Amino acid sequence: MSLIDLITGNAGNQVAEQAENKFGISKNQIIALLAVAAPLVISYLRNKSQDANEAEALNNALDRDHDGSILNDPSQAINRQAEGGSILDHIFGGQKSQVENQLSQNTGISMDKIGPILGMLAPLIMGYIGQQKQANNVNSGGGLGDLLGGILGGAQNQAQAQPSNPLNDILGSVLGGGQQQSSGNPLNDILGQVLGGGQQQQQQGGLGGLLGSILGGGR
Repeated sequence: MSLIDLITGNAGNQVAEQAENKFGISKNQIIALLAVAAPLVISYLRNKSQDANEAEALNNALDRDHDGSILNDPSQAINRQAEGGSILDHIFGGQKSQVENQLSQNTGISMDKIGPILGMLAPLIMGYIGQQKQANNVNSGGGLGDLLGGILGGAQNQAQAQPSNPLNDILGSVLGGGQQQSSGNPLNDILGQVLGGGQQQQQQGGLGGLLGSILGGGR
């Protein structure tokens, strides 16, 4: 399962439907938020995993709490919202408010709901990482950086190879036309910025550029 499969597949859709029912936010907005939050979370974790202690702590957390079972039972997400909020506190640290503010501005999800919705999405994202960890036989913190980098690289390559991905239409409609000015593929533009394509920031603007600046400050 690729990262894009997570977002557009059964698990992502089920969690988006739960959040839609709970918070009154459209499913498309939540899928768009997941499409940006997932690579953003993974990028932050990849940066943290460069520290051996952080990498081992992440490895232990994945083994203990994120075995991927949530992908088969996405209904867990609504009951793990508080846990997800704690996960994001650790991942984003002092930048959490800045991240939430930028995501709120660009997805149209209000600040009072963006945090709780991200709290629902975080266990899903962590479950996906845990599943990929098992699938790739990564048994220690030392291999997590490469695993996370591979997930992000695969997502970017898939976005480039599939310009007709239906997620692009969702992102284009929810996030506006700013991303389309550079390549016409809003998912690819967002992933490019999250993955460090800083050369596009100046002309692109939009959510991708904002996330690029957030990540730039986190390195």
